[in-house]
Amino acid sequence: MSPWSGRGGGGSASAMREPRNVWVQAQSILSITRVVSDLGRAESFYRSVLGFHSISGGPADSQVLRALGFGGVAQELKMRLGAEEIVLAQVEAAGRPFPVGGSSNDLWFQHLAIVVSDMDAAYTRIRSSAGWQAISTEGPETLPQSSGGVRAFKFRDPDGHPLELLWFPPLPAVPKWHDRARVARADEPFLGIDHSALSVSSARRSLAFYRSLGLRIADESLNSGPEQSRLDGLNEARVRITSLRAAASTGPGLELLAYRPPGRSLERGSGTDLSTDWTTLSAVMAGGAEEAMPHSAAPPVRWSAPTLLKKIAVVRDPDGHRFVLVSHGASSGRPA
Repeated sequence: MSPWSGRGGGGSASAMREPRNVWVQAQSILSITRVVSDLGRAESFYRSVLGFHSISGGPADSQVLRALGFGGVAQELKMRLGAEEIVLAQVEAAGRPFPVGGSSNDLWFQHLAIVVSDMDAAYTRIRSSAGWQAISTEGPETLPQSSGGVRAFKFRDPDGHPLELLWFPPLPAVPKWHDRARVARADEPFLGIDHSALSVSSARRSLAFYRSLGLRIADESLNSGPEQSRLDGLNEARVRITSLRAAASTGPGLELLAYRPPGRSLERGSGTDLSTDWTTLSAVMAGGAEEAMPHSAAPPVRWSAPTLLKKIAVVRDPDGHRFVLVSHGASSGRPA
């Protein structure tokens, strides 16, 4: 709020290694994929409770599965809310269930923030439905003006994946969401996905990684106090939130949640564990003998014409959160 080590993915080290000799410019977040135990149950929850609608389904892309290190097959369902998309995936041999007793500061935590036009109507819809679990302890919370003055509520889907409802006040205006609210159906308060938020152990260390993907800082805040604690279901929540954006103005954003103290790390398990989401980025990926993906070092001043890489790349951030990079086209040069 700005409305943000789990190492629970599987696969070989080579499949998940950060690409060297590759330059990446993230253009937009295409989707967030969640591994579910029952595709039909998950589809029903996201459709009937949260207003998503299904747009395609079938076998998951084998190239993506191989890049992630999956040895089997998976069925997936792509769903849309507003202009944003998620993918629900049911793998052939499911891994471990979502950890029992998970907290908002645990380092495998990743939520989807769904913007609503009417918090009371959205919360009533949730409460009248089955299969969800509350994270927030006292229903929707109104955060102080120093934290944006938004109303928010956190909960879990039937498999334990975290979600957040988010309502923006009229002032300061957020044109994108207020424009959608004006044309939305009166009986449908769910508007779209504002961002995905990840718990991280170190904002500074994580920023080096995300900047290497071409993401930029859009906002920063330090949230604490009783409202934030009740929202997160923690005794004393203190969290530094860093909002990131890709190059395009469309698509959801990404938030880093650096809680103090940080929560638990997840023992390395299978990539099919239900706690292992992954985020798909549309990106320009270029490679060559002299290029290197920047991390802590400053990028070179000169940049030769890149050779476009057609393949899909999979990378992990320092806390194990997974990203699938899908090349979409050439770039005119390296941005400043």
